[in-house]
Amino acid sequence: MDDPTLHEAGELETLRRFLPLLPTGDVTEIGPGDDAAVVRAADGRFVVTTDTMLEGADFRLGWSSWHDLGWKAIATNLIDVAAMGARPTSLVVALAVAPSTRVSALEDFARGMADAIAEMAPGCGVVGGDLGTAPHATIAVTAFGDLRGLAPVLRSGARPTDAVWCVGGVGLAATGLRLLFSRAQDEAAQPAREAAERLRTGPQGRAVSAQLAPVSPVAAGMLLRELGATAMLDVSDGLALDAARVARASGVRIALDRVGVEGAARDALALGASLEAALHGGEDHALLCTLPHGLAPPAELAGHAVHRLGRVESLDEGQAAGVTLDGAPLEPRGWDPYRA
Repeated sequence: MDDPTLHEAGELETLRRFLPLLPTGDVTEIGPGDDAAVVRAADGRFVVTTDTMLEGADFRLGWSSWHDLGWKAIATNLIDVAAMGARPTSLVVALAVAPSTRVSALEDFARGMADAIAEMAPGCGVVGGDLGTAPHATIAVTAFGDLRGLAPVLRSGARPTDAVWCVGGVGLAATGLRLLFSRAQDEAAQPAREAAERLRTGPQGRAVSAQLAPVSPVAAGMLLRELGATAMLDVSDGLALDAARVARASGVRIALDRVGVEGAARDALALGASLEAALHGGEDHALLCTLPHGLAPPAELAGHAVHRLGRVESLDEGQAAGVTLDGAPLEPRGWDPYRA
């Protein structure tokens, strides 16, 4: 049978077809197949992050292909490693799906992961994981990164007079989600996938792709650390909310300029999005960072546009850390899985 279900194939046959499609990476001593992987690290320190994607809450199979899901699972985790200033080295992936799922779906998922790694972090590899069953698809990824003997870039390092920069755009993924909801609402019907593909190949395709299969500025994380970044994080929950996280961790005020934010949101605004999508939409997976006054990255970094968003200011006595937009307080609102 060329394309059995997971129930028909069983775990061993599924893994036999699934694992050879994944890169193992260039720092792997022991890869998939044992009880745990062994990964080399230059100085014994590494960064690690994990994230889950749940069907219904984070994606819909009516819109996303399995290749999309594999890609997005990688992109959303690699950028967290990059935000620490580290080089992604390896990943562990757990996937639980319905037994009726075709093995070819998992093959497409593996190809999506491999293609994302090749695009954003060549040399990184999938070194293990787990396959299970669940009534709704669940994807869990743990990513590891090498600091190469240097200190990590934390959220708590922003200092007054630093400039605030963004590598990558904001608002496009939220715009894509809005388009999908408006044009492809019936996730159980095949026309939903067809509608999503039509959107993707049309004039609004960049927004839909930013939602379904984002390209994160992973390589920019190490470059920003080398440039002297004092604080950095992945803009995944909305610019306003994530900037507020830097402000609180650093004990400062992040003063955003509307012109700078609109520049970073140019592509979304061109598609009719409001500034709301850029400030509060989430899932952009850009890098927000602060750099000392006088240091500036190039206009493009690792293939992604760079925008100056504002500056870091000191707090007056008794004043709480937070974010302003053109001097007015900006509500730290964005994606919250417990309220959405």
